[in-house]
Amino acid sequence: MFSIAKNSLKPTLTRAFASGKAYKHSLPPLPYAYNALEPYIAEEIMTLHHTKHHQTYVNGLNVAEEAYAATDSTAKKISLQSALKFNGGGHINHSLFWKNLAPAKEGGGKLVSGGALEKALVRDFGSVEEFKKKMNASTAAIQGSGWGWLGYDPASKKLEILTTANQDPLLSHVPIIGIDIWEHYKNVKPDYLSAIWNVINFEEAEKRFVDAAK
Repeated sequence: MFSIAKNSLKPTLTRAFASGKAYKHSLPPLPYAYNALEPYIAEEIMTLHHTKHHQTYVNGLNVAEEAYAATDSTAKKISLQSALKFNGGGHINHSLFWKNLAPAKEGGGKLVSGGALEKALVRDFGSVEEFKKKMNASTAAIQGSGWGWLGYDPASKKLEILTTANQDPLLSHVPIIGIDIWEHYKNVKPDYLSAIWNVINFEEAEKRFVDAAK
């Protein structure tokens, strides 16, 4: 089926169809409590986002994969591509997103000083603050729902800011940091984008970057 964003989530999502059966995906548990990101992201939002939105993508992906595995019709398989992309992308993106966040009291928002990621951000954007400004501006400009990404381009060996619409996964680059922007944030987008840096898991981002740059 379609590949996982540059192996960022490893084998937990990369399952082939075997014996005409599709692998059953499940909702991954959060690595922290629903209220652990407050006051930057409310418990109510985290609960809704994880138990309702992400679960919906998991359910939709399982249904689409089961239908894909059960048919020999090329036309039917083609007709399922949009459901696979939307729900599969939603599952990939959110599974990455939860690991992308960490409570402020547990290191969230703290970039390793002098680390490989900080050096690369300064090299490619001028400064860490300039990177955040550009990332926020690019993500805020998304119409409706979508994702703002800090991605690593293996060809140019540089970090770049990109966006994807709806639940499209980032496939052109290795995702280092992803920010989900919901349509219902509307006029509070700037506040959300400003606050989220306080709970970005830079330790996880550093690991992804070092891994990608090998």
